[in-house]
Amino acid sequence: MGAFRHTIEIEAADGTSFESVEALVDTGATYTWIPRPVLERLGIEPSLGRRLQTADGRIIERDGAQVPVRINNESLMTICIFGDPGSHPLLGAVTLEEFGLGVDPINRRLVPVVSLLM
Repeated sequence: MGAFRHTIEIEAADGTSFESVEALVDTGATYTWIPRPVLERLGIEPSLGRRLQTADGRIIERDGAQVPVRINNESLMTICIFGDPGSHPLLGAVTLEEFGLGVDPINRRLVPVVSLLM
């Protein structure tokens, strides 16, 4: 699949503002990954932890939280991982599924999908 980025917005904990980030769409990543400094700047505090496997097979532990995210004018709470400072934001599979979005790799865009009820 061709890699591409999509703008997502992270809402501040107090609900007063959003911060836009260009996230790499990564269907191989379970969760959305936002650099810790962005989440801290928005007043979001960790409320959970997750063990994650990296591309090179290492197991790491990172903080996470339920975070209000806006994609294409729709807002939902989704798990975001507090990423390392200086890392790039990733838009992961859980968030894509929660928003009912799939990936069009040819045109490098997100597309609405029909969810399964089975």
